[in-house]
Amino acid sequence: MLVELGVVEQRYQAVLEVLGGAAVTDVARRYGVARQTVHGWLRRYAAQGLAGLVDRSSKPGSCPHQTSVEIEVRFVEMRRAHPGWGPRTIVYHLGREGVVPLPSRSAVYRALISHPLVDPQQRRRRRGDYRRWDPARARCCLIGSVGRTGSNTC
Repeated sequence: MLVELGVVEQRYQAVLEVLGGAAVTDVARRYGVARQTVHGWLRRYAAQGLAGLVDRSSKPGSCPHQTSVEIEVRFVEMRRAHPGWGPRTIVYHLGREGVVPLPSRSAVYRALISHPLVDPQQRRRRRGDYRRWDPARARCCLIGSVGRTGSNTC
């Protein structure tokens, strides 16, 4: 009867085989992993015991460039005090207060979204802002022609 072992049990078996005298290369080949992986299991087992063989999170422990909580609280308070201020104005006033490092506008915007203080919307240009490319108009502007009335037709 075959019994399916969990990941931790398989790693524990591999560690026990190596500690029992088997070659790391043979154990690694048998379990389908690299030699360095088996050495890592051995180190973690020696340092932490069976708990060291459990899968670890790949999430980083910290984010050094993340905006500090104090600064984030400061610009959330600024927005609540002045609802008309956007990220650009908040960054301007933080700079005048001497906040170092000064957060970017996008960092302020993301914080305002996370504390529902702004309604996140995709920027949309108005229909009148679009200008269709016209080859005749482009030629006119490149040549710099002047119309009959003496004004520039472009």
